[in-house]
Amino acid sequence: MNVQFTLGKHTSVTVEDLNEQDLTQGLSDEELFSAVNHDDLESEKITAPRYSYWNSVFRVFFRKKINIVMLGLLATIVLMSYLYPIFVEYDRYGNLLNASAKHLMPSDAFKQFGFSIHWILGAGAAGQSTFDAIWYGAEISISLALIVALINMSVGVIIGAIWGFSKKVDTVMMIVYNIIANLPYILVISVMVMIFTAGFWTMVFAMTITGWLSIAYFIRTQVIIIRDREYNLASRCLGTSTIRIAMKNILPFMTSVIVTLAATEIPSYISYEVFLAYIGMGLKEMSLGRLIYEAESAMLTPGWGFEFWSPVAVASIITIVLYVVGQNLGDASDPRTHM
Repeated sequence: MNVQFTLGKHTSVTVEDLNEQDLTQGLSDEELFSAVNHDDLESEKITAPRYSYWNSVFRVFFRKKINIVMLGLLATIVLMSYLYPIFVEYDRYGNLLNASAKHLMPSDAFKQFGFSIHWILGAGAAGQSTFDAIWYGAEISISLALIVALINMSVGVIIGAIWGFSKKVDTVMMIVYNIIANLPYILVISVMVMIFTAGFWTMVFAMTITGWLSIAYFIRTQVIIIRDREYNLASRCLGTSTIRIAMKNILPFMTSVIVTLAATEIPSYISYEVFLAYIGMGLKEMSLGRLIYEAESAMLTPGWGFEFWSPVAVASIITIVLYVVGQNLGDASDPRTHM
């Protein structure tokens, strides 16, 4: 059966004839062609999905359920450390004259003062609430760690980037590093604390006077690995300054390295503070380390254990949570995990 198609008013063709006739015959150029407007901005658009680095970082980070749990625990610790002391008045010596209020287990404290959140960890040597003392101490310890980490990371990253890119700076800084790096960090802190009054800002000064150097050396090593890549050589040939190349071409590619480094630094400063306080060289303020130091005698005394192990447990939880969250955030900051 032949199927016929009508073209125009008077012409009809069969299917076999379609390949033999020019169907465009008789059509004008306006009917055959249409103009396409050219737009420079539109021609630069890429049809691929938009990529946001930090959106990808958080998507990878929150993909692991353990990170959500750890982040929630960290948020609880931080809120308790900074908000609880604001709303609760802590009097360390409020029950000093009450002999029956000292060295109490939680059950004994409830019998003495009634059921309250303040006594869920018992009472200390001066009759004070161990629970309240821990959060006042955690505020000081966390603040110290964050301030020291901010100073050391900022100075270390900037100097390390310049150190790794400039050979002249490298010559001088290697001499400085070889001298100072051989001094134990904990010894430097101890000497600074002994020379000055053992206060909060003295501890900050002692931890930052040389603490940035090891960070700078680590960043220097990472910068050397990527400083001679083609795009950096091209920038140098075009006259771009060393500082600009370091800040624009190198450091943005080291985000995951810097985050991972910060994840190890922040918990370590809390550990240093606790250790120094435990050996009697820590802060005068009632930090977590100071609480552990003053409760040292209660460690082996039956019935007094809560005074010692409660601040130890909280300090351990804080350092572990900070480390785990920081490490996983550092892994998520690596663009290779965004696939």
